[in-house]
Amino acid sequence: MERYAPEARKDAYGSRINRQHSPIVALAIPWLSIMLASVLPVFAIATALPIVPPLGYLMLLAWRLVRPGLLPIWAGIALGLFDDLFSGQPFGCGIFLWSVTLLAMEVLDTRIPWRTFVQDWFTAGLAILAYIGAQLLLSGGPPSVAALVALGPQVVLSILLFPVAARLVSGLDNFRLRRWRALS
Repeated sequence: MERYAPEARKDAYGSRINRQHSPIVALAIPWLSIMLASVLPVFAIATALPIVPPLGYLMLLAWRLVRPGLLPIWAGIALGLFDDLFSGQPFGCGIFLWSVTLLAMEVLDTRIPWRTFVQDWFTAGLAILAYIGAQLLLSGGPPSVAALVALGPQVVLSILLFPVAARLVSGLDNFRLRRWRALS
């Protein structure tokens, strides 16, 4: 019995015989990308003012807005717990805020199922503003005008980085949905 070389099994479009989606890759990419983004701000240079955006939260919003229905609603608990370990916020802050965000996005999807990117960007901007403001209140620090002014650059940078996060998520989603040859 002769075995065919992998190149011989390709058709004109580059597909292979008996190829299948990899369920591990398809399920793990969103979770791992959000968790990696939660860890990345740890490596930023420490400054007197908070400048680094909450990258894990940006990725959560991007995954939720680019691919609605991919992450379950309860993902806010698990991913918020992971973010709480690295963010420096009080324990439970990420769990609560990420869960509320996913619930709000679910309600938004049932009310307005048709959206454009500009509407998603506006929604993400409001969510980021509410998230950073709620973090200020839940951190235990005194909310003052000086604290709000200090958070301004972080809010602006976070809102401006959302399209980059959405583009990254769409690339990761394309990678996630590629067909992988079954491991044999």
